[in-house]
Amino acid sequence: MAIQGSQRREGKRGGEREREGGREGGRRKERKREREKEREKEREGKRERERERGRKGKREKGKERERERKREREKERERERGKEREREREREREREREGGRKRGGARLKSGSPTGFAGQ
Repeated sequence: MAIQGSQRREGKRGGEREREGGREGGRRKERKREREKEREKEREGKRERERERGRKGKREKGKERERERKREREKERERERGKEREREREREREREREGGRKRGGARLKSGSPTGFAGQ
């Protein structure tokens, strides 16, 4: 990896500017961290002010929407389960109507009453 002139003078190799090791790198990283903290504080302050006004910020709205979607999905699943239970009950009633016939026993050959193939 080619070393730039200023870096060569400081005795740096490839990626040391980004890492903590190099002189300038440390300061740069530190400044970056400070700026990020500052931004986060501002964002938090903004959210706090919005809450005090009784408004919801974008983040809260997004979370609210997500919760709403979750509730809707749950309701839909519940409806599906209800339908499935109803179908199952219908099948059960059908079996009852059939009476003692059709049990899960051995299947007869070609529907003959005795089960013996044409004797």
